[in-house]
Amino acid sequence: MKTIRVALVDDQPLFRGGLRMLIDSQDDLEVVGEAGDGVEARTMVRDATPDVVLMDIRMPAADGIQATEWIVADAGDTAPRVLVLTTFDLDENAAKAIRAGASGFVLKDAEPEFLLAAIRTVHAGTAVIAPAATTELFQHFGERAPQPGDPDEHLTALSVREREIFLLAARGLSNSEIAKAEFVSEATVKTHISRVLAKLGLRDRVQLVVFAFERRLV
Repeated sequence: MKTIRVALVDDQPLFRGGLRMLIDSQDDLEVVGEAGDGVEARTMVRDATPDVVLMDIRMPAADGIQATEWIVADAGDTAPRVLVLTTFDLDENAAKAIRAGASGFVLKDAEPEFLLAAIRTVHAGTAVIAPAATTELFQHFGERAPQPGDPDEHLTALSVREREIFLLAARGLSNSEIAKAEFVSEATVKTHISRVLAKLGLRDRVQLVVFAFERRLV
């Protein structure tokens, strides 16, 4: 089993210590670096090369939004997955971090099992968002959109089938649900989703949903 390398970024040493104990107790997870602010985080991630970064939002020197932007810009397609830790169900800064390239966010008071599952999930390439905040978060993105969008204007790079799958994924349907709706296999859906992400320059499904809501395509 491949060990998932995890980095911790939080300005509270005691909180980082608790996370380290939890994560290191798992056979498939390992903490490979820590940082107390966004500036330290940028250097630490370059040196430690983690697979997943648990990122606090509010920190001195540089916050989690800036640190996420740096980490994604520095490594591009090989950047680690960033999972934001926040105190509030609907945090404006968490939304900004997702725009900056984070793969989702979880609450700091989440159950340990949920946090561990979230780390494994984002490492596998799927986004994670605190359940209570999902609808409100994407409504927030939609409300910020200047005007309703025309799918043909924003999705010209996609084939007809890819557009259909894009819109279903943007509505939050799982691969299995899309497969049933389109009468194709889940493997075919995964292939189409990968192509859609590549053509639109998106990292994962959460950015796909943000893309759609910001352009009022759903």
